[in-house]
Order: sequence, then C-alpha cells, then structure tokens
Amino acid sequence: MPASPDAFRYLGSYLAVDGLPAPGQPVWRTRRGGQRPLTYWAMRRILQRANEKLGTNWTLHDARHTAATRMAGDERLTLAEVQTILRHAHLDTTGRYLTARVEDMHDKLTEHYNRPRPQRVYTAGYDPDDIKAVFGA
Repeated sequence: MPASPDAFRYLGSYLAVDGLPAPGQPVWRTRRGGQRPLTYWAMRRILQRANEKLGTNWTLHDARHTAATRMAGDERLTLAEVQTILRHAHLDTTGRYLTARVEDMHDKLTEHYNRPRPQRVYTAGYDPDDIKAVFGA
C-alpha cells in the first residue's frame, strides 16, 4: 500500500508505544480495553468522540477524499496512478477529484501576462500596409 513518509513516521511512533503485532495479526489495534483489531466501526467511533470534542463532523471518507484530491492535484502522479492507489474501477470516478486551485491559477495567469509577447513575422512579399489594414498591427 502506498503511503507518505509522514505516515511511516506516525506508524513508527505507534509501534514504538504498542509494539510489533504478532505474525498474522493486524498492525492497527484498539487502545481501549483489551487489544483487538482496529475495525472500521472502532475507528468510526474514535472519530465520533473527536468530533464531539472539536465540534466537527469529519468522517473516514472525508480523509480519503482529501487524500484523493491532493494526489489528483499532484503533477508528479498520473491520474491512472491515483486510480490504482484508490482502487477505482473507472478513471471517470478518479477524475472527479481533479479541481483547479485558485492559488495555482493565479500563479499561472501572472506568469502568462508577464511573458513577453512573441514578435509577429509575416511571409516575405506581403505589403506592410495590407498587414496593418487586416490585423491592425
């Protein structure tokens, strides 16, 4: 499973506290009560408790959506690679995560308008007055 360097650092910190799981056992385990595999429902409950304290309403899907949007916006990843990571059956589903960021558009437009205009060169033999009449240049 692909993961970020930060994810591996967090995993290392987690394993330093909870220890390595026994062979064949899940890596993620609950910390309340006896150690059991961290199921979807247990993780959902952890988020519910955090949401109650923070006054938010985040879900596991929100985290997946955020990761998908960031990956789709990364110019070093192709959309097909993001599709594979997300395990989408259709590229159209992954394409929904492509969004134009205002910051990127601003930077690109600034670059566009600051770029020198190309000099127009017309084929030899045209009368410059005709060019000016037609193109206003």
